[in-house]
Amino acid sequence: MIQKLKALEKAIVFLRWAADAEFGRIKYVGEDFIEFEVLDPETMEFKESFLINAQLILEVMISGYELSKLVAEVAVNLSPNADLDIE
Repeated sequence: MIQKLKALEKAIVFLRWAADAEFGRIKYVGEDFIEFEVLDPETMEFKESFLINAQLILEVMISGYELSKLVAEVAVNLSPNADLDIE
């Protein structure tokens, strides 16, 4: 699971874990946890970060209509000179 999550580092995903589910970005994948930045769909900004035990992750969605729509909205709100660290 950790190796698959490492492949998704810096990607915008829908993540469901034991306590909640949110759209956001996997910022960092460690040996037994991930750092996840929650994306506020109204402002299109990252509002907070969580450290989540990798064993508590139930679902990671990397495609689908809602996610594609969210990524398109984020892209529209980026300035042309934005310094991106998204791969």
